[in-house]
Amino acid sequence: MKLPLTIHRARLGPAEFKVIRPARPPARAALSAGYWYLDAQVDQQAAQLLAGLWSLAATSPRSLVHVPLRRTDPETGGPGLDLVLLHHSLQFAPSRWKELRARLGPGRPRTADLPGPASTDPAPDQWPQRHYRENRDRFHQHVHAGTLFMTGSAKLFADTAWFFADVAHQGSGYVFAHPGHRHYCTTLGAYDNLFSTGAGLHIVYRDRWPEP
Repeated sequence: MKLPLTIHRARLGPAEFKVIRPARPPARAALSAGYWYLDAQVDQQAAQLLAGLWSLAATSPRSLVHVPLRRTDPETGGPGLDLVLLHHSLQFAPSRWKELRARLGPGRPRTADLPGPASTDPAPDQWPQRHYRENRDRFHQHVHAGTLFMTGSAKLFADTAWFFADVAHQGSGYVFAHPGHRHYCTTLGAYDNLFSTGAGLHIVYRDRWPEP
């Protein structure tokens, strides 16, 4: 899978940060605060792109992956959010994002070669300790400056990219076969002990979008 990107670098004090963005942000995607979860609404192309970016976050522990998604929620009309994926070893505080974002220039183009389309199957559960309460390798989810931050380990991102791939591969067929119930979704939630902080992420396939 070839993923066109834009690479940005900026300094905050003595530290330099690398920010990766998709060269073409998804046109039909929205992220917003829902009642129970953070809601990500995506069409097929956006879901596949996010699966690829999720996998990229797993292989880029020294970078912040920024996905511009901020648009009005097409369902509720509420405000939207951007998305940042980052490795916990960066120890980057979300409160510094607004300043870092303001210092990003136009960036330079690059193409990432990812190992094939993200699988639509859950990763084999070789990590049984994540089901235990004392497991500490979990996502930290924060919202700051109009942005959702998902902070986790390389293994967390690698093991959860399939959620978006599943929606990309299954969503369109499901809504076509069920015209009276056009809702296909999956959820990264607290029930599987994937989150240390935050409400989780509800990913919904949406094939009908208002005209821009």
